[in-house]
Amino acid sequence: MRRTSGLIIVMLAASALLGGCGIKLLSWEREIAMGLEAAPQMTAEFGGETPDAEVQAYVDEVGRRLLAGVDEDIPEDLPWEFTLLDSGVINAFALPGGQVYLSRGLAEKLKDEAEMAGVLGHEIGHVTARHGNQRVSSQILFNAGVAGAAVAVGVADKESRLRRYGTVAVPALAVGGNLVLLSYGRGEELEADELGMKYMAAAGYDPAGQRGVMETLKAASGPRSTPEWLSTHPASDTRIDRIDRLLAEQYGATRNNPSYVRNADAYERRMLSRLRGLPPAGHGSTQQSLLDNPALWCGHCAVAASSEKNLDQLLQAISEMSASL
Repeated sequence: MRRTSGLIIVMLAASALLGGCGIKLLSWEREIAMGLEAAPQMTAEFGGETPDAEVQAYVDEVGRRLLAGVDEDIPEDLPWEFTLLDSGVINAFALPGGQVYLSRGLAEKLKDEAEMAGVLGHEIGHVTARHGNQRVSSQILFNAGVAGAAVAVGVADKESRLRRYGTVAVPALAVGGNLVLLSYGRGEELEADELGMKYMAAAGYDPAGQRGVMETLKAASGPRSTPEWLSTHPASDTRIDRIDRLLAEQYGATRNNPSYVRNADAYERRMLSRLRGLPPAGHGSTQQSLLDNPALWCGHCAVAASSEKNLDQLLQAISEMSASL
């Protein structure tokens, strides 16, 4: 009975940890260190910087303009960097601590400066909301809970109720818990969209540019093969519907308002025309990556993407674990 109660406690604890999606185990200092450590490899893996100082300065200028809308509780000394990668993949991502990346492939698909601000604002939102920290912390705590439950079942008598029910309950907890963690990824993406629009409006950009980004990604992604509930990212239509509601409810005053700009001419002159003068961008990576799939754009800290990539392996491992109990 005591062991049964112990399992119940462990499983309830794991469930509580899943509910605590806002838990952050890492300090800002640790986030900064993680980002700075990963940045050189990420830059190199995706083609390095686009070889045009003017377009790099343009991306940096727009990114830093958006930082004016960041909340006051965000450390002022974050080492923000905004980099245009010389990669043909259609993507963008951010690392904890402030390294923000936009691929040349995506930049070439955007129509104006407001859309670029939408991408960069979304990535800034991941950093300021500390989503990488949340994903790492949730995964650590959840894994600890599942491991504790598995140990409790493994040491139980073979004929006990704990062993009998635990062989079903532990795998179910592992599968269900990881699906919940995937849903956290979808929630984080929607939150980053919302924060990006907030930063855009504060910087004087038309927040409808965020909708244009989603339309571009939807067109580039093609038919979605993965059900939304098994994906780290919400469907494009889900995101567009959410953006439309925000535009109607929170940003109605920005519609057709000249104070909120799109800057299409500037984007053509300072970005698109210069990129057309460069040699074609390569892939920038020798390994297959989920960043190749624009439906999964924005692999902040690669935490969310790795969860989806390893889902099949996870289910296989859980099946094997269940058979050994």
